[in-house]
Amino acid sequence: MASYVLRRLLLMIPTLLGIIALNFLIVQIAPGGPVEQMIAKLQGIETSATARFTGSGGQDFDMAQDIQTKNLGAGNSNSKYRGAQGLDPEFIAELEKQFGFDKPIGTRFMMMLKNYAQFDFGSSYYQDKKVVDLIFEKMPVSISLGLWSTLIIYLISIPLGIKKAVKDGTKFDIWTSGVIIIGYAIPSFMFAILLIVLFAGGQYWDFFPLRGLVSDNFDELSWFAQIKDYIWHMALPIAAMVISGFASLTVLTKNSFLDEINKQYVLTARAKGLTKKEVLYGHVFRNAMLIIIAGFPAALMSIFLTGSLLIETIFSLDGLGLLGFESAINRDYPVMFGTLFVFTLLGLMIKLISDLTMSWVDPRIDFNSLGDR
Repeated sequence: MASYVLRRLLLMIPTLLGIIALNFLIVQIAPGGPVEQMIAKLQGIETSATARFTGSGGQDFDMAQDIQTKNLGAGNSNSKYRGAQGLDPEFIAELEKQFGFDKPIGTRFMMMLKNYAQFDFGSSYYQDKKVVDLIFEKMPVSISLGLWSTLIIYLISIPLGIKKAVKDGTKFDIWTSGVIIIGYAIPSFMFAILLIVLFAGGQYWDFFPLRGLVSDNFDELSWFAQIKDYIWHMALPIAAMVISGFASLTVLTKNSFLDEINKQYVLTARAKGLTKKEVLYGHVFRNAMLIIIAGFPAALMSIFLTGSLLIETIFSLDGLGLLGFESAINRDYPVMFGTLFVFTLLGLMIKLISDLTMSWVDPRIDFNSLGDR
């Protein structure tokens, strides 16, 4: 197993390199980079999502003053940037230097790889903060949503799926299937809006807050009051994410257990005098859980990174999902590539942990032999 783990860790290097290289190339080809974004701002066209444009040194660009001071009559019809006609070529060159586009694409890529090897992701184009600081600043929200949602989804789905498999065809199975269908059909953001209307002062009751991870006076509270305040703020967002997440996992768990229950070894174990509980948790559980464990990384990464974007927006939670959306809209390349690197590395590590967990659940799985084939 140690050799398998070492191989997987070594394979992460070319995987990260390939993903970063592909996305770097796509971004270079795509129109609407930071230079064009700035040119659009100079012309009075607002292109940002929610971020306020500031220079890398924290200096705001006074667009009106730039328009007045730059020679708009200097012809620049051959500029490679859309909307740059009429702007002073020296001003365009200053913008390119500001964002690092005065260097060849190969040089920029190699510099980025060198910095990433040292976990130096640079600073945001639009906020006077380092990318690492931005990620750590937004991390508590995404960890709260992703971790608790995933934990609750698994705690609900696995026992419910097992019971549905054991009671297949009974009234319990039929009624719970109806609940699952409703949960699967309702998007999380729609359920979030319903929760706001009902319980967050939308139209009926005002039991829960509508903004932030904690209250403004959180630091002044006792530790017990802080826990209550944290749960109070997280209740509605997590409930909205759980309602749409537990349905598919419950169905997967039920089908996996049904498939194992109908196999010959279960009949053999029953014939030897083992009880239903002994067969279910001593033989069936280990085999049926493999497919569920295998899907854990994808489920966690989906909830942790992408599934929370709308929830963060609806409940005014400033997390990684919103940060990634803003950086993509604003073409904030350091944030885009920095978060991509971190998320990819995190996903690869979670996948490795998932493989090790599968091997722990079922010792018959030998990844070393699979890798030698």
